[in-house]
Amino acid sequence: MATTENAESGSPENKVDRADPDAKYPLKVLYCGVCSLPTEYCEYMPEPAKCRQWLEKNFPDVFARMTLGNAPKQETGGGGGGGEVPPAGEEEEKKKQKRGGRGQIKQKKKTVPQKVTIAKIPRAKKKYVTRVCGLGTFDIDLKEAQRFFAQKFSCGASVTAEDEIIIQGDFTDDIIDVIQEKWPEVDDDSIDDLGEVKK
Repeated sequence: MATTENAESGSPENKVDRADPDAKYPLKVLYCGVCSLPTEYCEYMPEPAKCRQWLEKNFPDVFARMTLGNAPKQETGGGGGGGEVPPAGEEEEKKKQKRGGRGQIKQKKKTVPQKVTIAKIPRAKKKYVTRVCGLGTFDIDLKEAQRFFAQKFSCGASVTAEDEIIIQGDFTDDIIDVIQEKWPEVDDDSIDDLGEVKK
């Protein structure tokens, strides 16, 4: 009967205690002002140098503890390769994520000439669609432009590619004036009418 009482009461002999006996609950976690993660995870972000600068400026005591905690790992990790510690820049390159997640840095947009092209594309028999390309080069929101065209011409319109809007119907005559009215930064020289083209 003694064995069943121990199992039911959950004696400390049977359980694994994972909690730190010195910890005071609730735990206070320090979050980074740059990456908004706990400070222990800053080294896994794309720009850990900015996180370190923020931590050193705002919490120098925590920064000192973290740098002291990292120093022995660097010395023992060298093995016997001459005892040289790699410069901070090389170390950051090793820590950067190579794929997936938030580790990727956004690439800068390529400079594309600011040109709006309008084309009439045949659909079936005597029906056409109007294709407008290049509004994105003028930093015009394509979703907003699509809604505007659909409302203005009372027809269906959709964003089909990265910088392409398809409007159902032949509006090549009216659309140049409408674009210049709505977006004055698009001047007459930057609009090119290609006429009727095949897909």
